This record gives sequence, C-alpha cells and structure tokens, in this order.
Amino acid sequence: MQKLRFSSVFWDFGGVITSSPFEAFSKFEIDNHLPKDFIRKVNSTNHKTNAWAKLEQSKISLDEFDELFKEESKSLGHEVKGGEVLNLLQGEVRPEMVRALDKLKSKNFKLACLTNNFNSGDKDLSALDDANEERLKIMNNFDHIIESKELGIRKPDLDFYLKALEITGADPKETIFLDDLGINLKPARELGMATIKVLDSNQALKELTDLTGINFE
Repeated sequence: MQKLRFSSVFWDFGGVITSSPFEAFSKFEIDNHLPKDFIRKVNSTNHKTNAWAKLEQSKISLDEFDELFKEESKSLGHEVKGGEVLNLLQGEVRPEMVRALDKLKSKNFKLACLTNNFNSGDKDLSALDDANEERLKIMNNFDHIIESKELGIRKPDLDFYLKALEITGADPKETIFLDDLGINLKPARELGMATIKVLDSNQALKELTDLTGINFE
C-alpha cells in the first residue's frame, strides 16, 4: 500500500473551525460609523509590538489591552475600546469543518490546533474559551493545542511554528496547515508545509481533498 504523502494537519481555529471574526469586525464598523477595515488597520499597525501582539503573548492584562487599544485606535483617527473588539471574536462553529476534522482523526492523521489567543479569565472572550459541550468536543479531536498565550510567542513568528513541530513531532513536509491569514501561512511554507488559505469552507475543503485524496462531502 502506498504511503500517504501527508500525515499531519495543523488548523487555525478562529476563521477556520469557526467563522471569521472579520465578519463581526465589519458589522461593528458599519454600526459605529467607522471606516471599512479600521479594526484590522489598528491590529496591523506596529503588529509585532501593538496591544494585540502583547495580549496574545500574555504580556498585558485585559484591562491594559482595553486602554492601549483605545490609545492606538485614537491615534489612527477613531477611538475604540479594546474590550469592545474582544467581544467580537468568538464566531460561529462551521459544522462542515468539524466533520472534516472528525474524518481526518478517524484516518489517524496527527491533528494540532495552532492558535493566537489570550488569557481571558472567566470572561469567555476568545474562540477557545467558550467552554460549552460543542467546543470541548471539537478540541478533544486535536492531539495537541498550541496557544500563543502559553508559548509567549505567536503566529507569524517562525519560532511559533518550530515549537509546534517540536511539540507534535510532525514532519513539515508531511504537514498541511490551514489558516485564514496569508501572513500566518508564509512561515509554514518556508518550513516545507503545504498551506491552505481559508476563504470559505467549500474552497478550503476542496483544497484539502486535492492534497489528501479524501472526500469531505
């Protein structure tokens, strides 16, 4: 029997397993008369050292993030409290992606979740912190959950991916990585992983089928 080319699949969570927070950002911008993509602009300005980067590396508290994000957004023309943005993050679970995850697990693929997240205490703000039965079941499918808040580094820092490979023992040339942000896929490709930029579920699952030969319908 011919050995499958791929043996591991790494998944981002928000924007892949769940709907993209960018959809919630867009609605918030419309409702609050903000320029289109303003929140993404704040998040991408000084992206290695800004409030978002510090929060996802556990360098600041939620209260500190709230104030720092407010200052950063104000400097770009519109004051937005960080706490208001954090409330937009959870998204809706995409059942078709969960079914794909289940199928890969049944076929003995090594599965890992690689996510930028933050310590939210008991406030259930980030995608993984919604401790309901549905999300706990999803997380139980992963062999490893690799979180920026635990490592103190985040995507797209190359060290994040090197640490993920070390933790999982995966061969990058036998690994597929799904993420909704191109900037997060680039380091994975440099390490030899096959990558899928998730625009929507249908497109992502078609590309996953093309790589693995597995039908996810």
